[in-house]
Amino acid sequence: MLFNSLQFFLFFVVIYSLYLVCSHRWQNRLLLVASYVFYGAWDWRFLSLIWISTAIDYWCGRQMGSTDAAQRKRYLIISITANMAILGFFKYFGFFSESLQHLLGTFGYNPGWTTLNIVLPVGISFYTFQSMSYTIDIYNNKLKPSDKFSDFALFVAFFPQLVAGPIERARHLLPQIYRPRTIKLDQFYEGSYLIFWGMFQKVFVADNLAKISDTIFALGGPYDRVEVLIGAYAFSFQIFCDFAGYSNIARGLCKVMGFDIMVNFNLPYFAQNPSDFWRRWHISLSTWLRDYLYIPLGGNRGGQLKTLRNLMLTMLLGGLWHGAAWTFVLWGGYHGLLLIVYRVAEYLRERWSWTAWSSSRLWTVCKIVFFYHLVCYGWILFRAQSFEQITAMTGGLVFSPGNFGSASEAARYVAILAGMINKMVLYITPLLFIQLLQYRRNDPLVVFRWPWVVRGLFYYVYVVLIILYGETNAQDFIYFQF
Repeated sequence: MLFNSLQFFLFFVVIYSLYLVCSHRWQNRLLLVASYVFYGAWDWRFLSLIWISTAIDYWCGRQMGSTDAAQRKRYLIISITANMAILGFFKYFGFFSESLQHLLGTFGYNPGWTTLNIVLPVGISFYTFQSMSYTIDIYNNKLKPSDKFSDFALFVAFFPQLVAGPIERARHLLPQIYRPRTIKLDQFYEGSYLIFWGMFQKVFVADNLAKISDTIFALGGPYDRVEVLIGAYAFSFQIFCDFAGYSNIARGLCKVMGFDIMVNFNLPYFAQNPSDFWRRWHISLSTWLRDYLYIPLGGNRGGQLKTLRNLMLTMLLGGLWHGAAWTFVLWGGYHGLLLIVYRVAEYLRERWSWTAWSSSRLWTVCKIVFFYHLVCYGWILFRAQSFEQITAMTGGLVFSPGNFGSASEAARYVAILAGMINKMVLYITPLLFIQLLQYRRNDPLVVFRWPWVVRGLFYYVYVVLIILYGETNAQDFIYFQF
């Protein structure tokens, strides 16, 4: 049941109409049933996984709240082991089995086993991490166990952010489930704007750019530089608007129901360095990895070498979280390397006092543009289907400015690429216009604060863009596969 589908629109209208007339307790019950219906619409069999995870973590949380410190760790281990076992089996079993089979084959040994064809449950990485944060926070005395199973079950399965985040923390969302919610008019308007903006990002920008990036990445090579750049630019904005669009719709749905969930994206392509980027991109995952992986590994403690080691391990595992493929691990390692290189460069800059011109506006723009291109190369690693394709695209980017053949082939080639570039300009420019205003005012809701006449003109223009050029057939969100 996709947010950008008529089916979901009718589903939410019914649920919201009932929600407005229910008492607080019945609102929670309604949302819990709605969440299971929403998830079961993909495959009702996978509801059992959510129920198992919910039951285990609720029980472990209750046990940790009523036992001594020596026993608390045992229940935390049970919770983490159970969740990671479910996630590992459904997401990584086939991947590691095939990788081991391939490794043994290089040494001339054929194990002869058959790899299981396991279907990946939608959103399993998101709700597994969300549920685990509950027991970890109880263990660290940052949260008290939930007294009511149904409230905790709603926290795990809350449908607006169930399948693609943000990954909420229990200490933020559970109190909102416990207490009665009041829907204010300004909150309803803000939520409606977020839903609209998220829809625009998805159906106008992301789904249209997908046609361009899919065409480029389907070529298989050989590539030339222009093709690679078009593919990287198109996919960079496709994945951003696809994922940020989902997050904005989720936040908007929550707002109109009286909930407030965390911001997951904050102008990531205006980042000047890797640390800044991960403070802006998929914020719920980056902070989860920081709090529950990087800091327990030692964080910044223990000297520079251990800090750099912890950064790399965190990013490698963050890459693996995204999918069962070595290309995702490579992408995580690439971002880990960027974090290390920039950290070393910052250390040298401070040591040698390279500060005379590094604070100018032009230098800031140069840093943003340069780092955006580093991120784009990372998206090639992320999007590529194989190491061979990564090699072909990297080779085309570095060594091949273009191989046009005859004059007629060159003309046809240039016409095709020019058409792609014109479409990219059409789809990206309205987005960048708003993002530049958000960046200059340091306000993600700058449009929402305009006078009603200006805001009305904005809605009119962007609705027309959706009607004329938006993708009418509902397309899956990219992060559903994770």
